[in-house]
Amino acid sequence: MSDASNIFSGLKVVDFASFIAGPAAATILSDFGADVIKVEPPGMGDPYRYFTSVPPNPVSDVNYAWQLTNRNKRSLALNLKAAESREVVERLVRWADVIVVNFPPRVKAGLGLNYESLAPLNPRLIYADITGYGSRGPEADSPGFDITAYWARSGLMEVTHDAGSPPTLPVPGIGDHATATTLYASIVTALFAREKTGKGTHVSTSLIANGIWAAGAWVEGALNGGQFFSQHDRETPPNALLNPYQTSDNRWILIVAAQQKDWGGFIQAIGLPQLAVDPRFTDARKRLENSAELVKILDPLFASQPLAHWKKVLNEGRVIFGVVQNAIEIINDPQLEANDIVVPLEGASNPQARTVSSPIEIIGYPKAKPRIAPHLGEHNEEVLKSLDFSAEAIAQLHQSGALGDDAP
Repeated sequence: MSDASNIFSGLKVVDFASFIAGPAAATILSDFGADVIKVEPPGMGDPYRYFTSVPPNPVSDVNYAWQLTNRNKRSLALNLKAAESREVVERLVRWADVIVVNFPPRVKAGLGLNYESLAPLNPRLIYADITGYGSRGPEADSPGFDITAYWARSGLMEVTHDAGSPPTLPVPGIGDHATATTLYASIVTALFAREKTGKGTHVSTSLIANGIWAAGAWVEGALNGGQFFSQHDRETPPNALLNPYQTSDNRWILIVAAQQKDWGGFIQAIGLPQLAVDPRFTDARKRLENSAELVKILDPLFASQPLAHWKKVLNEGRVIFGVVQNAIEIINDPQLEANDIVVPLEGASNPQARTVSSPIEIIGYPKAKPRIAPHLGEHNEEVLKSLDFSAEAIAQLHQSGALGDDAP
């Protein structure tokens, strides 16, 4: 399934997980050449197959979300609740180097997919699981999603909106993809440990742990008695030099000129050198105390010229800023292609199709070329034959309902 030059060529992974965080960790492994078998329930498959049909996700004829998180995998449609599937599960575990699960502890135990049940089958197995709220405590079995466990519970959602406005939904999957990278790192750490000891192990992470880690700079402040600023909006920010401003063509620029050394260059670049002697802004403390007054000066200035003007002015003045890009600008950003952040997709009906690569780069070790994600049950026969199931045994699995039909 992969080129021998890929760093994880020969690594065998079984992805029992659903939705995003767990499967995306397996996707990163597949990007570096691992052979990943995706196990899904017959009939509907992983519910994530239908994610793109749920508003407010972008509408497309292409199942782009499924493609992103399940490229390079083989699909096995298997009913884990059927007794007849147990032999398939056990052969998969004996075959695998890594398995990924994301069921709550009670569900894992009920399906016989917990570490204690599977580890004896394969002493070299790396068992990687992911939960919403951790594997212990009163909420261990509670369902957790990116938006609830990572964003809301961590406090990130509370601080990413203006005072007086309600919390808003972020792009789906931000916390899931961050957590997937953590789980990938855990798996790779365990593989390194296995090289030293010859033994597998159990690694785990959770959406809430990653949300708290993402917000760690401020959570750590709270742990140390930090005094937080009250909820604010962009017109009365704690710092007017770390703030967004709107241009005449209704675009937004985020100015990052908050350090003392930035002030002189910033006011020269924007054509307001007289602010250097304005008593309200002569030092950093006064600029913070009078941030709302500074915004009143900067707002009409930025609103007087289009984005192109300000990009030229700020670049020439070596002022740090960021343009709030729209969707078209994002996908056509030349930095993405130059750094293989967006790469061609093999096997797609559109020869110009591209996909988002995982954010890890290992110099000297190429990634596998991304291939289209599988149809449900597309590789049933292929996978089961590789596990030494006979044609008769495969037919019996079909008849029992343990195995879904192969996709056309």
